[in-house]
Amino acid sequence: MNPLFVGIDVGSQSNAVYLMKPNGDKHSSFRMQNNLGGAKLLADRIVSAIQSQGLEGAVIGMEATSIYGDSLVYALREDGNLGQYPRKIHVLNPKQVNKFKESYPELPKNDDVDAFVIADKLRFGRITKEVYMDDYRYKALQTLTRARFYAVQDLTREKQRFANYLFLKCSGLAQDKDIINTSATTIALMERFETVDELAYTDLDELTAFIDEKGRNFADPAGKAKAIQSAARNSYRLPITVNNSVNQAMAVSIAAMRALEKQIKVLDKAIAQQFEIIPNTLTSVPGIGKVYSAGIIAEIGDINRVPALL
Repeated sequence: MNPLFVGIDVGSQSNAVYLMKPNGDKHSSFRMQNNLGGAKLLADRIVSAIQSQGLEGAVIGMEATSIYGDSLVYALREDGNLGQYPRKIHVLNPKQVNKFKESYPELPKNDDVDAFVIADKLRFGRITKEVYMDDYRYKALQTLTRARFYAVQDLTREKQRFANYLFLKCSGLAQDKDIINTSATTIALMERFETVDELAYTDLDELTAFIDEKGRNFADPAGKAKAIQSAARNSYRLPITVNNSVNQAMAVSIAAMRALEKQIKVLDKAIAQQFEIIPNTLTSVPGIGKVYSAGIIAEIGDINRVPALL
C-alpha cells in the first residue's frame, strides 16, 4: 500500500494534525477541534489528500492520551467517507514517540512537532499492530470494570478515613482487634452515641439489644456489649468542641461510604449484564466470580485480536 501518513497530537480541546506524503514530504498541517465536527473535518481532509496525491489509503497514528483520543478513534473508524479507503489506526505508547524523537538532531519549536514525529514514525514502519476495535463489547465492559475498580479504591480510602475518625472519637474501639472498624455495628454505634461517655455508661441491657439488632450475627451480644463498653471507658476523651467536629466529619464519611457501596452494587449489576453477552469460560474456574472474571477479560480483550492464539 502506498499510503498517506497522518500524525495526530491529541489534546483535550484541539488536535494538531500533520499529513505526510509517502516520501516524507509535508502535505499539510492544521489544527482541529477535538469534537465530532473536527473529526469529520479531519476525515474529509484525509480523503482529499489521498485523492489529490493518488494514494491508496492512510496510516493514522496518535499517542495514547488518557481518554482524549478514544472518541476520535471511534469517529475515524466509523466514518463512511474515509471507510472507502484502506486505513490503519495506531495508538502509540508515548515512550515510543519520545524515543523516536531523540533521533532528530533539530526539530522546529512549534505545536505541530509531535504530530510530525508521529507521522514520520508511521512512515518508517515497524508498527505491526493497529488498535483492535472490532468488538465494542469489550470496551463497554472495560469501562464498567474500571469504574468499579476506582469506586472500590475510593471506598477503601473512605473506610481508612472513617477509621481515623473512630480513633479520635473512641480510641479503645478502634484499637480492639475483635471489633471491625467499619462494620455496620460500629457505624451504628457512632451514629447513635454522640460522645464516648454516652457509649461507656449507657444501660448495658439497652446496648445489648441495640447490638443484637444491628449486628444480627453475634453469638453473644451481651458479651460484645460488655467488650464495647470496656473499650469506650478506656478511650481518650475529646474536648466537646473537637468531639462535635469529629461527629460531623464522621457523618460525612459514613454517607460517602454508603453512597460508594450503592454505586458498586449498581456497577456489579451492569457488569453482570454486559458480561452475559461475551462468551467466556473463566467463570468455571473455582473461586473466580463474574465480577473478577469480567475485569480480567475486559483488560485482555477479544482473543481474536491475537492471531497466534487462534
